[in-house]
Amino acid sequence: MSNTGTAGRVREPAIRVQNIEKSYKQLHVLRGVSFEVAPGSVLALLGSNGAGKTTMVRILSTLLSADAGAAAVNGYDVATDPLGVRESISLTGQFAAVDEILSGRENLALVAKLRHLNAPGQVADDLLARFSLSDAATRKVSTYSGGMRRRLDIAMSLIGQPTVIFLDEPTTGLDPEARIEVWQVIRELAEQGTTVLLTTQYLEEAEQLADRIAILHEGRIIANGTLAELKQLLPPATVEYVEKQPTLEEIFLALVGNDSKKNTSSRERS
Repeated sequence: MSNTGTAGRVREPAIRVQNIEKSYKQLHVLRGVSFEVAPGSVLALLGSNGAGKTTMVRILSTLLSADAGAAAVNGYDVATDPLGVRESISLTGQFAAVDEILSGRENLALVAKLRHLNAPGQVADDLLARFSLSDAATRKVSTYSGGMRRRLDIAMSLIGQPTVIFLDEPTTGLDPEARIEVWQVIRELAEQGTTVLLTTQYLEEAEQLADRIAILHEGRIIANGTLAELKQLLPPATVEYVEKQPTLEEIFLALVGNDSKKNTSSRERS
């Protein structure tokens, strides 16, 4: 295998978005959004409530059609090859899509059966171990904590080994301890080569998890880069006794304006 071929595949983005537009009647939600996500990386799509984050995810997961522009996931065009997209992705929304009457193991085995996988029980057991849920495998999900439910939800989304996963505000409503549990899961996904598109209002979440951060404001991407690159958008850090680097919150508010401050508190729910 030639190095050129390998490098070419590495450069091919797992997600490519080009000038996507979407309106709901007179409300122009997305106004020419473009970005790319490299394979095996985490991109945080950061924005205030109503910025268009969920709309973008719904378009990429083929649940919604764009009015203009183009997007591809794993090389599959979301408009012309939605089946190819769906077979290679998974989507986890803001609320855990688990059956509370069933046990954790039963939830996982059911999804494995629906995907026509061999040995659904073994698939369930492997995922329970991977997400530190083995001790609660036979308990009804109604007895699970918020963090356990979210971990189970993400585990269910990985059945069938999707290479790209969309996490739409996955820690909404979770307490700090549960949020940290989910962060660890997301880190492990990226370490194992899964491409993650994470939408969030929590600035610390993006700062902790993302390889790159794209800020969506009033339907447009107004900044896109690593945290270090985004820090360069602000004036140099002032030096007193120690150098104080700008936080992601300071960068975000400087870019979108202080009028968004109320909507971007890390304690807000979407």
